[in-house]
Amino acid sequence: MNLLDLPKGKPAKIIDYRGGKNIDFKLRQLGLSPGRIVKVLRYAPMGGPLMLDVEGRSIALGRGIAARVEVEVKNNADCTHWSAKLRQKYFI
Repeated sequence: MNLLDLPKGKPAKIIDYRGGKNIDFKLRQLGLSPGRIVKVLRYAPMGGPLMLDVEGRSIALGRGIAARVEVEVKNNADCTHWSAKLRQKYFI
């Protein structure tokens, strides 16, 4: 599943992304590295960017790049190793 398929408000773990060195560089600058937890805050209308929450920071990401980011949906049972603060933020 990629970021465009992720339901709004559902936390997911970044697995990998497709693309060359430039995509890799840009995503790492934004803090979107494999293993990070992201959540879609909103989808802009008319093909605009996605607003993401990346472990407490809000970033905007264009749909073309978002389509290259592979994620795995997380649920509360998968996140028992998270701190209480992160669990509260994402699940309560």
